[in-house]
Amino acid sequence: MPQLLDGNRIRDEIKSELAPRIRAMAASKRAPGLAVVLAGHNPASEIYVRNKVKTCHDLGIYSETLTPPDSISTAELLALVQHLNARADIDGILVQLPLPPQVDTKRVLLAVAPEKDVDGFHPCNVGNLVAGLPGPRACTPAGIIELLKRYSLPIAGRRAVVVGRSDIVGKPAALLLLHQHATVTICHSKTPDLPAVCREADILVAAMGRPALLTADYIRPGATVIDVGTNRVTDRVQAEAIFRGAPEKLEAFDRKGSVLVGDVHPLDVLARAGAYTPVPGGVGPLTIAMLMVNTVEAAERHLC
Repeated sequence: MPQLLDGNRIRDEIKSELAPRIRAMAASKRAPGLAVVLAGHNPASEIYVRNKVKTCHDLGIYSETLTPPDSISTAELLALVQHLNARADIDGILVQLPLPPQVDTKRVLLAVAPEKDVDGFHPCNVGNLVAGLPGPRACTPAGIIELLKRYSLPIAGRRAVVVGRSDIVGKPAALLLLHQHATVTICHSKTPDLPAVCREADILVAAMGRPALLTADYIRPGATVIDVGTNRVTDRVQAEAIFRGAPEKLEAFDRKGSVLVGDVHPLDVLARAGAYTPVPGGVGPLTIAMLMVNTVEAAERHLC
C-alpha cells in the first residue's frame, strides 16, 4: 500500500505552530486581522468562508466577513476594498471568488494592497514568487510544498509534472517546485501524449478539475501523487465507472446522491503510487492552513 499523505494532520501541525505567534501578537499589540469579502450567495463559497472564519476563531485571529449584495457594482466593490486597505486593524484581505458577473474581477483583485493580499494573487506577489523574493504565496501550492516537506519526501533533483496551468494552482505550484530544485514540466490540454509525460514524474501534481482523469497509465510506479482536484460526481453511471470494485463507495453515493472524486483515479493511485493525497483529506485542509500562515506573517510584518 502507498503512503497516505494526511492533510488534516499537517494542517493541525501548522495551526499548533501558529498559535503561540498569534498569542504573542495579541498580548503585545493586537491579534492579526483578516477581512473576507463574500459578494452574492454562492453556496460553495459560503461553506468555504464559514470554514475560514471558524479557523480564525479557533486560532484567535480577528476575522470580519463583509457580504455585499449580488447587485454590487465594480465601483462599489473597489471602494470597499480601498476602505479595507486603509484599515490598520486588517492585515489580510481575501476576496472570495467567483464574484457576481457584472463585477470586473481582475480590477477588484488588483485593488487589494499587495501587502494585504493573503491569497498571493496580486501581480506584485506573483512577481516575488517568480524572483524567489519573500511574500505571500498562493495557498494551495504552498500547502503542497508543506505536505511534501513535512513527510520528508525529496523534491530536489526529482522530476515533477504539474497537470494544469491555472494562475491559482498550476503555475505557482510549478514555480514553488522549481525553487525547491525539482525539474518541472507543466502540462495542459494541448500536451501531446499526456500519459507518457506524466509517467516521467517522480512527483505528479494533478490540478485540472477533471474527475478521475489520471488513471494507472499516467502514474509511474512508486511516484508521489498530489491530487488537487475536488470534483463532485452526481451521475451514478460515472460513479460506477470510477469505483469499480469499491461497493462501499457506491453505497455512500446512494445515501448522499453524490461522491467526491479527485483528478486522479482513486483506485488506480492505490495500485501504482508510492505516496498519495486522498480526496477529501489531502491537499484541501492545507489551503485554509496556509491562508492562516499568510495572514499571521502579514500581521507580523505590519506590527514589527
